[in-house]
Amino acid sequence: MYETISVSVDGRGVAEVTLNRAEKHNALNPAMIAELTDAARKLGADDAVRAVVLTGAGRSFCAGGDLGWMKAQMAASGRERAAEARTLAEMLWALNEMPKPLIGRVQGQAFGGGVGLACVCDVAVGVETAKFGLTEVRLGLIPATIGPYVVARMGEAKARRVFFSGRIFEADEAVSLGILTRAVAPEALDDAVEAEVAPYLKAAPGAVAAGKALVRSLGPRIDAAAIDASVEALVRQWAGDEAPEGVAAFFERRAPRWG
Repeated sequence: MYETISVSVDGRGVAEVTLNRAEKHNALNPAMIAELTDAARKLGADDAVRAVVLTGAGRSFCAGGDLGWMKAQMAASGRERAAEARTLAEMLWALNEMPKPLIGRVQGQAFGGGVGLACVCDVAVGVETAKFGLTEVRLGLIPATIGPYVVARMGEAKARRVFFSGRIFEADEAVSLGILTRAVAPEALDDAVEAEVAPYLKAAPGAVAAGKALVRSLGPRIDAAAIDASVEALVRQWAGDEAPEGVAAFFERRAPRWG
């Protein structure tokens, strides 16, 4: 059914959604974004599903946006860029609002949009060897569409530590920032994820959904206006001269003019 992700549901009603572009470090491209959106909506509406685990195939959880996709944006119009940014924003919204507990199984590195995916999870457990980073600024871009979810997870003060520096950080700092609930040895990851899943199988599904909706309504507001602002911020950044320079420098294997 899907080409870039796989979805399975076990006999308990626990669904596992796996990002399945291991050869591309599970980078987000238009197909994966569309398939994640579809899976989130279908699993959210399936009464047989009690919990959802989000993970990745291979060594990386998600390396962020596919650079080929980003390169294509260099030739796109402002309207086309806005439409592409909105599809990503809608995917994150669908995962964030899904009326099922979403547990992140972060089995490898997470950069850019990969951090965003971890932040839309209700709980994310990762391996202690994983590395993280909001690296968009290295390409002259900003973590715009993931921004509402990253800031909601970290809080503004902690987000300022990593949101616009582009630096890479370790799993223990990801825990302190709130991206991960905890970091464990690779061989302990599945048990740690199961420990997060198991309580939901004893909870009333309707109450879980209602509780998640209430928490979201009481937390930082992520509404249409916030999503519009994040899309507009990304489009503005693309319209400047830094993003084309940063992406071109990457593909030309040279340093951008700022470093």
